Amino acid sequence: MTSTVDVRTEEHAHRLDAADPLPTLRERFHVPPASGGAYPEVAYLAGNSLGLQPRSVAGLIEEELADWARLGVEGHVEATRPWKPYHELLRDAAARLVGAQPAETVVMNSLTVNLHLMLVSFYRPTPERYAILIEDSAFPSDSYAAQSQVRLHGFDPAQAVIRLRPRPGEACLRTEDVLDVLRTRGHTIATTMLGGVNYLTGELMDIPAITAAARDAGVIAGWDLAHAVGNVPLRLHEWGVDWAAWCHYKYVNSGPGAPAGCFVHERHLADRALPKLQGWWSTDPATRFRMLPELDPVDTADSWQLSNPPILAMAPVLASLRIFDEVGMDALRAKSLRLTGYLAELVEALCADLPVEVLTPPDPDRRGAQLSLRLLGPDADDVSARLRHEHGVIADARRPDVVRFAPAPLYCTHHDAWRAAHALAAVLRAG
Repeated sequence: MTSTVDVRTEEHAHRLDAADPLPTLRERFHVPPASGGAYPEVAYLAGNSLGLQPRSVAGLIEEELADWARLGVEGHVEATRPWKPYHELLRDAAARLVGAQPAETVVMNSLTVNLHLMLVSFYRPTPERYAILIEDSAFPSDSYAAQSQVRLHGFDPAQAVIRLRPRPGEACLRTEDVLDVLRTRGHTIATTMLGGVNYLTGELMDIPAITAAARDAGVIAGWDLAHAVGNVPLRLHEWGVDWAAWCHYKYVNSGPGAPAGCFVHERHLADRALPKLQGWWSTDPATRFRMLPELDPVDTADSWQLSNPPILAMAPVLASLRIFDEVGMDALRAKSLRLTGYLAELVEALCADLPVEVLTPPDPDRRGAQLSLRLLGPDADDVSARLRHEHGVIADARRPDVVRFAPAPLYCTHHDAWRAAHALAAVLRAG
């Protein structure tokens, strides 16, 4: 006699958590209390917008504050973790997270600042090859950055920013369509600036295939990895990506406005003809404090730095990168597939007759830890607010009609996914 498992039951969610090969690290994060629902803590599925705070962060920041109080300016060289080379403490772990060599990686600035710094070097338009390739549903900051860069070079964004759109009636791009644009229009494109994981739909792009096609077409392959870093395994050096930029406050849980990251492939590092915006921290640290009027360049990603590192903001990045080093992206990706797959299964089972459709690709290999749902009538802000206040579920709304659920595998559980799906069904049924 064959028994069937009812995936909709709370008991099944608990069994999945108990049997999971990677037990949750939820206890190592501050989980907000719930303002509604039957549970003391929220089910937090908004880590694609802002990750939860690791409990180890406060101790690291307090150590920096204590060194500042004890040492003053001498903390730059005498602190427990000296401030002058502080960014170097993050380099190796950040490189491992994105599949890069340490010399190719630097933690600095914020994401859009880094996008602009990369475009200064790698968007070098000519009358024939002048375009930047992005997705039509790119995060708005990427659109603004691309438009402002082409204007700086005297081009019209309407012609010089190529926006990839899905086929009619579809929500996501197809890899073959992206490759076709690179084959047929690549001679006009200077650089790509595509999102590795699309912020709105959660679609995971085929980074290696698109990178290879771009380079075959003579196009610089650049990526915004804001929603990919800490979400999916990356092999930037191996894939031949030219440049990439990302933030650390989403899946990497490093706090609001955390310092971001940059990757520049080693084949570009010794090219001193590349145009760059430069500052004090662009110069060789061995000669930096000689206060020379001329810059002494270094052939690493550090040469794209401008200013000294913000220590109190970098301490949370250090705390979080230690967790990723401990757990590893392969294990996290495997759990992410289990959690997101279970959430998708629950939404299908509970919401089949409700006014909602899934935007994220059904193929697990084409999505990260995110399920984006389009509401067919209800307002996304209203639904998100009711999820939180009535059921203790925190999701992320994107106006006017998209709600995004991100079961981040470091702290989310199958039970969180169960709560989210049941709460969504309850809110939609209530009207």
